[in-house]
Amino acid sequence: MSNIWRWSDMIEPIPESARITLGEGDTPLIRSRSIGPAAGLTNLYFKLEHGNTSGSYKDRFAFTAISHMVANGQNKCVATSSGNTGAALAAYCAAAGIECRIAIVEGAPLGKLKQMMAYGARIARIRKFGTDPATTTLVLEKLRERGKRADSALQVSAFMYSPAGMSGVQTVSFELAEQAERPIDHVFCPAGGGGLCVAAARGFQQLVDRGQIARSPAVECVQPEGNNTIAGPLRSGRKRAQEVDCTSHVSGLQVASVVDGHLTIEECRPTGGTGHLVTDEYVWETQKRLAREEGVFTEPAGAVALAGALRAAANSDVDKDAMIVCLVTGSGFKDECALDRINAEIECPMLDADAIDAW
Repeated sequence: MSNIWRWSDMIEPIPESARITLGEGDTPLIRSRSIGPAAGLTNLYFKLEHGNTSGSYKDRFAFTAISHMVANGQNKCVATSSGNTGAALAAYCAAAGIECRIAIVEGAPLGKLKQMMAYGARIARIRKFGTDPATTTLVLEKLRERGKRADSALQVSAFMYSPAGMSGVQTVSFELAEQAERPIDHVFCPAGGGGLCVAAARGFQQLVDRGQIARSPAVECVQPEGNNTIAGPLRSGRKRAQEVDCTSHVSGLQVASVVDGHLTIEECRPTGGTGHLVTDEYVWETQKRLAREEGVFTEPAGAVALAGALRAAANSDVDKDAMIVCLVTGSGFKDECALDRINAEIECPMLDADAIDAW
């Protein structure tokens, strides 16, 4: 049994006989060797969530969500995804013998679609899903109705749709509290619909309530400028998130509707966290720096938290000696186009053996 089930009393209850595991959780927390010192941040850390089984933090959602389905005797999973949620659900459905159907946002990377199909999921891309708020809302409404069937369950990695599954994401906070050598001051989270921010904040609050930590870190919400549903309103003091026409090309964070946005503001603000906006171009640059300067191979969405932390440092929004953790949420193998962008200026030549000395 995966060690993540040591937190079973802190997530939604699941009978032991129904618990599915693929070895998720207990991902590394490492100190920045290069980027942090260059920015004047003496205690910058990365939580390497791409070390989970299907390559992203969404395994923390899937292990709980699918275990709940097993406990309830449901054998048909209906889901939506921009990539990582679908891959995680497809993997755990395969392990549990559950049928998996996934409606995919229009711009999802091909690599993520191939991963879902490799696990046996039935998938379809939906035009304008993920970029147009009206289309996104319509798709979710249709899938919600389908998920009401007795043998089925709708699984969307958001508290407003799948609170039981999302309780598993709170384990990231429990692990961080165990791993950190000193109290954490800030945790930077990428946000599409905002569920990861909510889970992090709630997880830390659980630990405060149990007396296991003295205070919660500030949970910081980072979004691409082209998907400013939550970060801008949170930073400006507003109580509600906003719908937008998404123009960002950062896969996984293209969530034009509010989803958990209102809840993110409600949960993050009391921690002292705020919103941070970064351009797609800065995200690409940060992704490349993580690979070239830290040896951390992540997809663009996995670099968004660090991009936000670096912007916060440049704007003096964080103390340079603060303990800062950035969640690196997905593997670099997830997005082939992003890899081509990173490697645009280099090539792999074909050489004859006698040319090696001059290489």
